[in-house]
Amino acid sequence: MTDDIGSDHPGTVASGVDRAAPGDTALLLDVMLGKLATYLRMCGYDAEYALDSEDEAGDSEGNRDPRTDPGDDSLLARADAERRVLLTRDVRLAERASRSVLLAEREPIAQLRELESVGFAVSLDEEPSRCGACNGRVEAVGRDEPVPDYAPDPKETALWRCRDCGQVFWCGSHWRDVEARLDGGEQ
Repeated sequence: MTDDIGSDHPGTVASGVDRAAPGDTALLLDVMLGKLATYLRMCGYDAEYALDSEDEAGDSEGNRDPRTDPGDDSLLARADAERRVLLTRDVRLAERASRSVLLAEREPIAQLRELESVGFAVSLDEEPSRCGACNGRVEAVGRDEPVPDYAPDPKETALWRCRDCGQVFWCGSHWRDVEARLDGGEQ
């Protein structure tokens, strides 16, 4: 069920997008879709999130407030320059984008179902390929490599480390929970 998007919202609409698979479709998610970005990264998509952007203008020392909305014009320019499909819940923003998917739902699992309905492949990879936190690529952690205290022993559990931010990942209970929600259609 859709939320309070208003009667003028046309529902899920894909524009300039036929089918999408993680290996060949780069995405840019607007400020309303931060949780969805994490799920799409878990599915292997190159999913940049507007508020994660490091190239937005900052103060005189280059410090940027991560909560600053980059604005529609900036998102549109970035999507075009990086050849990304823009995902948004904003009707007017979607209409202005050369390639976009307009989403109606608010919850990430329901949004993934919307993406499936317009041709996106949505399933978890056997192994993570993207960092859920920053979208960087991940690589396997060796059995003898040091890991943070929060991570399981790499001799007992397969681990991956983000090349960009250093976050360590494994396919634990959160991974299995997301997988079950995707398989079962739970919200």
